[in-house]
Amino acid sequence: MSLRHVDRAVAGYTAARPRLVPATEQFVADVAATIDEAGINYLSVTGRTKSVASFAAKARGVLAADGAADPLVAVTDQVGVRVITYVQRDIDAVADLLAEHFTVLDDRDLGVETAAAGRFGYASRHLLVTRSTEPGAGYEPLRCASVQLRTVLQHAWAEFEHDIRYKGTVPPEQVPDLDRRFTLAAGLLELADREFQTIRDRLQAGFGTSGVDAGDELDPRISAQELATFLAGRYSSAGWSRTDHYEWIAGLLLELGIASLDELSEVLRDIDSAAVTAAMDYRYPPGAVRRLDDDLLARFGERYLALHGNAHRQDALAARAARLSG
Repeated sequence: MSLRHVDRAVAGYTAARPRLVPATEQFVADVAATIDEAGINYLSVTGRTKSVASFAAKARGVLAADGAADPLVAVTDQVGVRVITYVQRDIDAVADLLAEHFTVLDDRDLGVETAAAGRFGYASRHLLVTRSTEPGAGYEPLRCASVQLRTVLQHAWAEFEHDIRYKGTVPPEQVPDLDRRFTLAAGLLELADREFQTIRDRLQAGFGTSGVDAGDELDPRISAQELATFLAGRYSSAGWSRTDHYEWIAGLLLELGIASLDELSEVLRDIDSAAVTAAMDYRYPPGAVRRLDDDLLARFGERYLALHGNAHRQDALAARAARLSG
């Protein structure tokens, strides 16, 4: 490895980084908007542009392995996006969704790789995506992003493990015991992830048969809790959506003059939801709010497109309406 090669790569990255910062911000905004539009539940979408120091460390590793490599191309996480969901099933849904909106250059599920090796430990799914639609597209820093998908518990484990191993000093004699404890914690968190999914599935299966709080009597909209319960019963196979999404679509319902679940039931009575979803040809399982959104689009057509609350997504809705019409 030549230090001159490392210095040249770091200088190139230092010069390019100011352009990568707005590219990162745009990727974060686009990924968040894409997940929001799909109605998939998540905790957060954040991003970061790789620091010069971090790039330098990776560049040294790349050149140590292959002296002819170009770190400006080989280091593919210069733009990073992180999506945190609540359960594993939503990670899979987000991965499928991103594959529909971007070209996926690489997809690694490190949790599956760890399990295949018979171990517990780091679990995270990493996608390398590009905006390019050209056949055989490769890595271009300004058009690509490394997207990291984790559940809340996977993220907690990874952050704590990283903090201890890389920011703290572990005495050599304690390393075996700490490795064992990290492994034990990883196994417990994997079990907890599964239990959270089971809890959500059972709660969702029970929705539609139990009563709910009517919400704020001064708000004319159907409450988010009422709507979540209703949609879980109508779309039993759909995942939960974010609380603010239920509130948002309740506002659209009010624009349509629908202020109760009875009125909503009547509006949707003749809609074949399965046929609507089939016409959309999703590659990912749409969330409950997205299913309702599709059914309302099928029911009201142009009137739905013209609602004030849909002004920001006219093009996307028009494209979906075109799918419905054939």
